Amino acid sequence: MNNTLMSLNNYLFEQLERLNDDSLTDEQLERQIKIAETVNKTADNIIKNNETVLKAVNIASEYGYIVPNNIRNVLGIEQKTTGGINVK
Repeated sequence: MNNTLMSLNNYLFEQLERLNDDSLTDEQLERQIKIAETVNKTADNIIKNNETVLKAVNIASEYGYIVPNNIRNVLGIEQKTTGGINVK
């Protein structure tokens, strides 16, 4: 898993698919539920952190600062050659 919001989104949908697996025993389902709860808490923290980063990026952009590539990559943002931004 790479560290982008899109990969987190994909992972969350994969987890949802695992929870919907009809072939799971009750014990396996219970384990998947516990895993899903932990993943969900972690995902919430990641999302909150990225919201903070996005706010900082917006403020920095307003004042003409260049956003580092690693931050743009994590948020899934590409810089246009014309000066704007594109969302991947």
